[in-house]
Amino acid sequence: MKLIHKVEEKMKKGETFFSFEFFPPRTEEGVENLFERLDRMVAYGPVFCDITWGAGGSTADVTLDIATRMQNLICVETMMHLTCTNMPEEKLESALHEVKKMGVQNILALRGDPPKGQEKFEAVEGGFNCALDLVKYIRKQHGDYFGICVAGYPEAHPDGIVDDPEQMKKNYWADIAYLKQKVDAGGDMIVTQLFYDVDVFLQFVKDCRSVGITCPILPGIMPIMTYGGFKRMTGFCKTKVPAEISDALEAIKDNDEAVKAYGIDLGVRMCRQLLASGEVPGVHMYTLNLEKSAVAILEQLGLVDTSRVQRPLPWRHVPAGTARAVEQVRPVFWSNRPKAYVKRTQDWDSYPAGRWGNTRSPAYGALSDHQFMRRHSTGEARREKARAAWGAAPASVDDVKQVFVKYIKGEVSLLPWAELDGGLTAEAAAIREPLAALNANGYLTINSQPRVNGVASDDAVHGWGGPGGYVYGKAYVEFFCSPEAWATLRAKLDAAPSITYLATTAAGSPAGNMAPDAVNAVTWGVFPGKEVIQPTVVCAPSFAVWKDEAFELWTSEWGALYEEGSAARDLLAGIKDSWVLVSVVDNDYVAGDLFGVLLG
Repeated sequence: MKLIHKVEEKMKKGETFFSFEFFPPRTEEGVENLFERLDRMVAYGPVFCDITWGAGGSTADVTLDIATRMQNLICVETMMHLTCTNMPEEKLESALHEVKKMGVQNILALRGDPPKGQEKFEAVEGGFNCALDLVKYIRKQHGDYFGICVAGYPEAHPDGIVDDPEQMKKNYWADIAYLKQKVDAGGDMIVTQLFYDVDVFLQFVKDCRSVGITCPILPGIMPIMTYGGFKRMTGFCKTKVPAEISDALEAIKDNDEAVKAYGIDLGVRMCRQLLASGEVPGVHMYTLNLEKSAVAILEQLGLVDTSRVQRPLPWRHVPAGTARAVEQVRPVFWSNRPKAYVKRTQDWDSYPAGRWGNTRSPAYGALSDHQFMRRHSTGEARREKARAAWGAAPASVDDVKQVFVKYIKGEVSLLPWAELDGGLTAEAAAIREPLAALNANGYLTINSQPRVNGVASDDAVHGWGGPGGYVYGKAYVEFFCSPEAWATLRAKLDAAPSITYLATTAAGSPAGNMAPDAVNAVTWGVFPGKEVIQPTVVCAPSFAVWKDEAFELWTSEWGALYEEGSAARDLLAGIKDSWVLVSVVDNDYVAGDLFGVLLG
């Protein structure tokens, strides 16, 4: 979806909004850590996030990769920066084609900085001289498909900032005239350079309006996080710093915590003044890939509540404008691995809008089709976290069991079957005690939810879908157990009238009491003026696809920590090859006792 449409919708409703900017890290581990941070920050509801293009085009490939993953795996409306630096026309067109194919519909068009080692910007052969050329090219070649944002400079572009007042005035107005050309050529929206004098920004907006620039202008807010970083950035951008800010920072420059606290306080005061002016519909936060300062400012402004994150669905919904925007139903098995699910299903024929789709489609993928998680989730950074969390190499099944118990108790923050580092979800934490008992008894749980009967849809723990509705859910648990434990448990499940279950080994010996074509809704909601929404389901065909991924994680993420041929690696491979994966639903969501059946 084009950002201008989202922004205009917010403005029409009188809703203040915010957005986040990130830059591409230099290492693979840094990229993976950025995605963990993005997962958390996107939950606060930014209207969009953007990713920068490295100086001199130095991170072009990484930027393309991050932008497509942000849009399709993190599921946030994404804007990708695109610069003229080191970009001949064919390379530029290739980048636009790639992001268009992946559903990224928004570009921030920039001239860019000179390549490293060059003092002045020079267009490459077959390239472009300025952002205006880039805007014109995108509109000519791609029509109205892309939403195009352009940069504004409240104090003029740094190249035009000079000491002579008369010349400075001419440069400032020339810069605004150039900004008007970029907007007239197809720019939908303006995001500004950082600034620390609010009056300067408000005068800039007034001057833009005076020459006929009518599109939204978003202020770029860069929280002060360190004294050295602040001095470098303001020096590079030639940013005016009011004396009161300079004096306050000089007094605390050797106290890092005091500088960060001052930066948050200043950011809050600036944003309050901006929002109170009536000229600013929202704020764009330059995060520098850090979370605390940007989120703290938004929290104090009342734009986010970190204790109550509203969910439109129990899982993150891909933004409008992508191929799967109509998707409203997912198999519950991937609840803790949403990125793996989205990547796995990207080539399926369709995405369900109200009921589960055609699982007999030839595009209903198998594990060998998509090795995305091997490439991206098992980087060295995650392996180091796993080693620290899971302790010494397991020597017995009891050692493995203890890792699961510690995860349930909150003593360990990650498992192979949970993509995000953070422990149990708030929903699963509500049943922490019976889950701990289940794991202590050798049922190693990888997915679960409590029964929910008519809880308000804006409930902090169980709610989703917005206010005014009621949500429901059947108790559900998925686990691995030994063949001996399964032989005993199966009789209990068969004897329980409200229980449906599916089970399989890695080799594919399926069992269960569900019909092959049955689809069992395990979460649903009722909202004013809508049909019943059923966002998570259980069905045998999707379980058969999921089981390959579930079993493989024993060796690809856990066993891979240890040397080939080691006792620990053989132990985990033995569990993978012989244990049973079981998915159990208690269909009595009013008075059922799933854990009583499993543990009784």
